[in-house]
Amino acid sequence: MHFFRKSSPFINLLVLFVIANIVLRIVLLFHPITQSSFSILEIGKIFTFGFLSDVCVFTVASALLWLYLLFLSDSKYEKPWGYTIFAGLVALMLYVTFGNTILNEYGGSLPEIGITFITLKTVLFGLLLFLPRYRKQIRLVLYTITVFIFVLVIIQNAISEFFFWNEFGVRYNFIAVDYLVYTNTVIGNIMESYPVVPLFTGVGLVAGFFTFIVVRRTKPFLAKLPSFADKIKSLTAYVVLMLVALWAIPFLAKQENSSNVFTNELQADGLYKFYIAFMNNELEFHKFYKTMPDAEAFALLQKQTPGTTGETSMRKIVSDSVENRKNVVLITIESYSAEFMKAYGNESNVTPFLDSLATQSLQFTNLYAVGNRTVRGLEAVTLCLPPSAAESVVKRKDNKNKFSTGSIFKQKGYTIKYLYGGDAFFDNMGDFFGGNGYDIVDKKTFSPQEITFSNIWGVCDEDMYRKAIKVMNAEAQQNKPFFNHIMTVSNHRPFTYPEGKIDISGKAKSRMGGVKYTDYALRQFFAMAQKQPWFHNTVFVILADHCASSSGKTELPMDKYRIPAFIFAPKMIQPKEVNTLMSQIDVMPTLFGLLHFNYDSKFYGQDIFQPGYQPRAFVATYQDLGLIKDNILTIISPVKKAKQFQLIPQPNPKVQPNFQLYFEEKPMTTLREDLVNQTIAYYQTSAYLLKNKIYQKE
Repeated sequence: MHFFRKSSPFINLLVLFVIANIVLRIVLLFHPITQSSFSILEIGKIFTFGFLSDVCVFTVASALLWLYLLFLSDSKYEKPWGYTIFAGLVALMLYVTFGNTILNEYGGSLPEIGITFITLKTVLFGLLLFLPRYRKQIRLVLYTITVFIFVLVIIQNAISEFFFWNEFGVRYNFIAVDYLVYTNTVIGNIMESYPVVPLFTGVGLVAGFFTFIVVRRTKPFLAKLPSFADKIKSLTAYVVLMLVALWAIPFLAKQENSSNVFTNELQADGLYKFYIAFMNNELEFHKFYKTMPDAEAFALLQKQTPGTTGETSMRKIVSDSVENRKNVVLITIESYSAEFMKAYGNESNVTPFLDSLATQSLQFTNLYAVGNRTVRGLEAVTLCLPPSAAESVVKRKDNKNKFSTGSIFKQKGYTIKYLYGGDAFFDNMGDFFGGNGYDIVDKKTFSPQEITFSNIWGVCDEDMYRKAIKVMNAEAQQNKPFFNHIMTVSNHRPFTYPEGKIDISGKAKSRMGGVKYTDYALRQFFAMAQKQPWFHNTVFVILADHCASSSGKTELPMDKYRIPAFIFAPKMIQPKEVNTLMSQIDVMPTLFGLLHFNYDSKFYGQDIFQPGYQPRAFVATYQDLGLIKDNILTIISPVKKAKQFQLIPQPNPKVQPNFQLYFEEKPMTTLREDLVNQTIAYYQTSAYLLKNKIYQKE
């Protein structure tokens, strides 16, 4: 069978795909972000199962290649078939060009894409039909272009996986799926972050080189095209192979069961990981996770959250003092790990202002972000809810009219706004905050005169803060308290910012530059704010949305979730270090306690200064849902798995006890079932409330 000989395009491209993935695995194995060592058995597993996965994935993914090869034929150009087919193509081209087709109903660029494709197909078929003397040459050119496209996809995918690993320390996941949705922003980010022209030139040259090799090796296939009978035999064999591959791919994925996360990631095929992420951006809790009867889960929740009753998280919060309705400014800082700050051991002096401000604030030194993406941080401080499995509530369709910090402020007569230097369309922020009663101030509201510097993510932090000051000055004239939630953008790749502000050039595009500029911009904001009449009547809450990186040897490395957080109000709150273990979801309920708010709460987050508070923190990825309590990290994950790690401190002698970051996460062979059940209860009940629309503001 021609399709399975050494000269077959299928075989040659399969070999290229496998080699590209072997090279990629070797590169990732020795990448600095791969913070692990591997046994001989693990390395054997990585490359053996990885090879089998790659072969199976390519078999399925090559369906379009087979379709192209099956239609390579000389007989279709013979009379009368050639003229009949050409007439049909011309008629179709005229119809899509001048008629009202289904493509026009969908609108956008689809009509132009359809017209271009069919016109090109018609012209090329006509050339092959009416120029039989040059048919072989024309076919060779078209075949070379086709092979180049497939080779380019293989090479570009390997390069993309490398850069994705470089950023996140994992194969493709939900973030990669998001990147397809927000293509314009992501392409802009790439353009500003990397030397795109040399990079893509290099990729093109490499793809061209391998295209030359594949075309040369497969010329015998093109010179003597398979007969109809041979095509039927080959197609039958391919269908059988595809069916086997469709069974084998998920089976091989189940073998990614090592305790070393990097082993599992390196063993996997990136394309299949992308497919899984695309198909499973929402996970039904009861289907994928360990569960218990709902009544038992809520009974456990009641023990952890004093005051709740029944199958709800509702409880009354009653203060013993008079409410203090000060203005509140919440600043969530992009990608701001605790490890950047001096107190946690950083010696680079990249956060001098925040280092100083922290000592003048109520500083929470043992606080963990719930996730590793901005939407997780926004969800945590807005809904005060444990992170949901798969996609954040922010990005779901059912994300409106939720019980939120904004709804509490509105009850108290505040004006509430969300201020963002980028386009609030990104990550569905505009839909979420707008749907929960916030007024939105984003890049679209800036006049050209208000923008001194911007990159693909939005205006620089200084511009955002200047806009915020204008907004708050206007609000202060309304004789109503205000709550403004500001989300920063500058501490994000490509890490560009105005020149001359700090001693690291924005042209360097370095993370440390982004951190230092973020700190500088905050200093400018407070310098401006202190001059305003509303300053001493305002409480400032500052914390990160998530850490700069989430990769580590275990599923949920503790140091990659530790974030700085503090509340600054010099006329109201005394500076103090609070080392109580807490979660990002506890920050706003704790603030409400400091303001002595009385309200009916549905929050899972708690005021950590209340006697009934039991220290714990939530950390999660899209699938692994964790609870930190009693120096144990409990993780529940699909499919109905649970594991625990003993957290053994790894002290740094240069760092004070309250700021120690690192732990050895030692797997526990005997699980503490009470903590497993508490973890299940937290996540199961929150999933129940969201699914049944109980976590609404009314």
